[in-house]
Amino acid sequence: MRVPAGRLHGLYVIVDPETADPLPLAAAVIRGGARVLQLRDKRNPAGASLRLAEAIGEVARRSGVLFIVNDRVDIALAAGADGVHLGQHDLPVAAARAIAGDRLIIGCSTNTVEEARRAVADGADYLGVGAMFPTRSKSDTRPAGIARLREIRAAVDLPIVAIGGITAANAAEVVAAGADMIAVISAIASASDPEMAARTLAAVVEATR
Repeated sequence: MRVPAGRLHGLYVIVDPETADPLPLAAAVIRGGARVLQLRDKRNPAGASLRLAEAIGEVARRSGVLFIVNDRVDIALAAGADGVHLGQHDLPVAAARAIAGDRLIIGCSTNTVEEARRAVADGADYLGVGAMFPTRSKSDTRPAGIARLREIRAAVDLPIVAIGGITAANAAEVVAAGADMIAVISAIASASDPEMAARTLAAVVEATR
């Protein structure tokens, strides 16, 4: 069964084996208050990625944290994840919904009001909007910014996770513009104390909501 939208809020941390050891990082950010974890694994073959997803999913379940797999509907289903997150060049939302039914939350990355409305019509449960600010975590991001986030927030009712260059210094601005969640990669993975970095970001989100 899909998770109620009311749980889609707060700090959303993306763990990636390209940037940090995912399991210790997942445990640290959960202790720091992350409410959603996403595994983005573009490095490992499917079998290894599934094993990693199963391990992180178990850590998330023990703490009541939602676990999302990036890109791969098959791995999300096989690992018993709560959901999958799809980009504009991944499997279409409608096709993913046809495969997964109500077994998965489906998130979709968007950059325009048109893309957001299409994702809603196709059955997405939440939207990603970005990039908010310049970021080095992904080389193929399209700029969106605060003004675009406000436009999309006004156009759709689904929960929104904002992503791209978000830090403790600008997170409040992003939440005030309409984001229900903030997604971070490097702000956590590059921190000397990921748990404390997560705690700081989570506190900003909760204080601004």
